Amino acid sequence: MNRFALKNGIRLLLIVALFLVTTIITSLGAVMNPASAQDSKPTIVLVHGAFAESSSWNGVLTQLIPKGYPAVAVANPLRGVKSDAAYVASVLQGIEGPIVLVGHSYGGAVITNAVKDNENVKALVYVAAFALDAGETAVELSGRYPGSTLGPTLAPPVDLPDGGKDLYIQQDKFHAQFAADVPANDAQLMASTQRPITEAALNEASGVPAWKSVPSWFIHGDRDLNIPAAALSFMAERANSNETVVVNGASHVVMVSHPDAVAAVIEHAAIAQ
Repeated sequence: MNRFALKNGIRLLLIVALFLVTTIITSLGAVMNPASAQDSKPTIVLVHGAFAESSSWNGVLTQLIPKGYPAVAVANPLRGVKSDAAYVASVLQGIEGPIVLVGHSYGGAVITNAVKDNENVKALVYVAAFALDAGETAVELSGRYPGSTLGPTLAPPVDLPDGGKDLYIQQDKFHAQFAADVPANDAQLMASTQRPITEAALNEASGVPAWKSVPSWFIHGDRDLNIPAAALSFMAERANSNETVVVNGASHVVMVSHPDAVAAVIEHAAIAQ
């Protein structure tokens, strides 16, 4: 073998050796520090409820995103349980890896119906939310227990072209009814940007509930004037909640007034997977 061929052979061996060493170090790093991988944390998908919108999750997102959780706050159409659940299900289909699915208020009814055998959904988190059983409606279940004062605060229904009706909360009653523990200026912004829900959606029966097959977590306030606290406690117990947190003095928008507590419950659900 001439000197030129020998040098090329040595150079090739050094390149192969360097490649192998780099591969081993990279593999060891992944094993020793699995949290560094992007797919090590589940994606948090948040679904808002009636009279709210996606920004209602901003406080929660500012706690979860810096910790490395991928997150999506879905714009819930608020048109009907079945159609809204189908829309959220389509969003879930586009997400790879494990998912923690979170719903607020009517959004709880939506996530209950949105899993649709999606094996990536590993946990459900109900934030002052409806965890309905098959055949139940939001209006009927809420009405089983005293304490909701929502009805008298609603504005006159808005007629829709299809014959349905959109519901809003009167802006001057929004703060006391919906967000009593939120600063007045913030509550006014929420009132002005509230999204309506159809009357039919609140009276539409739920399908087979995902909480019967997917582990669930619950958090709500004890001064919720939309869904009575007793109704929320009943649904949490019925669903065999892994953890139920009741925030003293919290209104219906506990994720706005106590984002740290809500983020903590979501993280508990995420870590449990």
